Amino acid sequence: MTAVATGTVRASRDRAVSIAAVAVTVALWASAFVAIRYADRELSPGALALGRLLVGSLALGLPVLLRRESLPGRRELPGLMVCGLLWFGVYNVSLNAAENRIDAGTAAMLVNVGPILIAIFAGLILREGFPSRLFAGCLVSFAGAVIIGLATSQHGLQESLGAVLCLVAAFAYAGGVVAQKPVLRTASPLSVTWLACTIGALSCLPYAGALGRQLGHAGTSTIVWTIYLGVAPTAIGFVTWAYALARTTAGRMGSTTYLVPPLALLFGWTFLGEVPPLLVLPGGALCLAGVAVARTGGRRARVAQATPSVGSSAGPTS
Repeated sequence: MTAVATGTVRASRDRAVSIAAVAVTVALWASAFVAIRYADRELSPGALALGRLLVGSLALGLPVLLRRESLPGRRELPGLMVCGLLWFGVYNVSLNAAENRIDAGTAAMLVNVGPILIAIFAGLILREGFPSRLFAGCLVSFAGAVIIGLATSQHGLQESLGAVLCLVAAFAYAGGVVAQKPVLRTASPLSVTWLACTIGALSCLPYAGALGRQLGHAGTSTIVWTIYLGVAPTAIGFVTWAYALARTTAGRMGSTTYLVPPLALLFGWTFLGEVPPLLVLPGGALCLAGVAVARTGGRRARVAQATPSVGSSAGPTS
C-alpha cells in the first residue's frame, strides 16, 4: 500500500507540475505577440528574430553548462535540425513580418491553426492516431482562418499578406513540434530547447548586419523587449513547453495553445490599444472551435489505441 500511495502521490505531483508548465508556456507565448509589436517598430523581422534567438541561446546555454546536461545523440540530430530551422527560424521571422501588418490578437488567432496541423502531422508521422473527427475540426478552423483573412483583407494588401505569413508560421510551428517530440524521448527538455534555439539563431545569421545597424539606432524599450522575448517566451516558455510535451502526445499538447489567442487579444487590447476588425472575433472563435472538435476526436482515438484488440499486445505508440 505504501508503494502504491507513493506512486499515486508522485503521479499527482507530476501532473500538477505539467499543468503548471503548460500555464507558464501559454501566458508567456501570449505575451510574446504583444512584445513583438513593441520591438518590431525599430527592428526588422529578421533582425528581431536573430536578436531574440541569440538572447535565448545564451540564457539557455548557461544552465546547460552548469548542470552538465547530456546532449542528444547523432540519431536525434535530424529532428533537432528540423525543429530549430522551422520552429525557431522560419516561425519567428514569419511571425515578426506578419505583426508588421496585423495586430497581435489577429496574429495569435491565425497562428493557432497550428494545433490542427500538429494533430495531422502527429497522426501521420508519429502514429498518435488519425481520428475521423479531425477532418471536421480542420474544416471548422480553416473556415475561421478564411473569415479572419477576409476581415483583414478589407484593410488592404498589407493585412492580407500578414494573414498569409501567420499561416506560414503555423505550418513551421507544427512541423517543429512534431520533429521535437521524438528527440525528447532521449534528451532533456533543457538541452533540446537550447540546441534548437541555437540552430534557429544560426539560420538567422544573414540578418546579423541588419541587427547591428538597427540596434545602434534603437531605443532602450526596443532593446528591453528584445531581451524579454529571448529570456521569457523563448528560454523559459520553450523549456516549460518541452517539459510538458515529453509527458504527453504532440497532438494533445498542441491543443493547449488554443488558450493563447484569447490572452494575446486581451494583452493587445490592454497594452497596445489594438481593437481588431469585428469579423476577427467570430473567425477566431471558429478556429478555437475547430481545435476543440479535433481534440475530442483525438482523445477518443487515444482511448481506442490504449485498448488492445483480442490477440494483440500492441498498445499506444507514443
